[in-house]
Amino acid sequence: MTEPLVIHRETYIAAPQATVFAFLTDPDKIVSWMGAEAATEPRPGGLYLVKGVRERSNVARGEFREVVPVHRLAYSFGWEGREQVPPGSSLIEIDLIDQDGGTLLRMTHTGLPNEVQVAAHARGWAHYFGRLAMAAAGRDPGVDHGPPRP
Repeated sequence: MTEPLVIHRETYIAAPQATVFAFLTDPDKIVSWMGAEAATEPRPGGLYLVKGVRERSNVARGEFREVVPVHRLAYSFGWEGREQVPPGSSLIEIDLIDQDGGTLLRMTHTGLPNEVQVAAHARGWAHYFGRLAMAAAGRDPGVDHGPPRP
């Protein structure tokens, strides 16, 4: 049985764990698959910030809670100026597992307030993890127009 307000997602990426980890933590690599600008301090208590997801006015902000290089990330997450999911109000946990010459990315997103937000964020993760898989494998995901609208 799946918890109703939790997003679980797994994506296979044809790249080593260290490469995928870099694409999740290095600001220059992040903007190759998501956003227009990023700032990260990948250490417990450090900043997670991505600007320009779909529109320049969208700013995702949080704080790293756990950083185990090449294996695991956990960070708080939310959106500046959004009452339903403000900065730091939800939690993203990502495990990177060595699998078949590449990496299985296993993500859990908790703390979202309702089914509408779960559906919207699930669409976003599906879109962006597809782009991440391409970028980390050395392919160009092209210009990002954001996740599809419902």
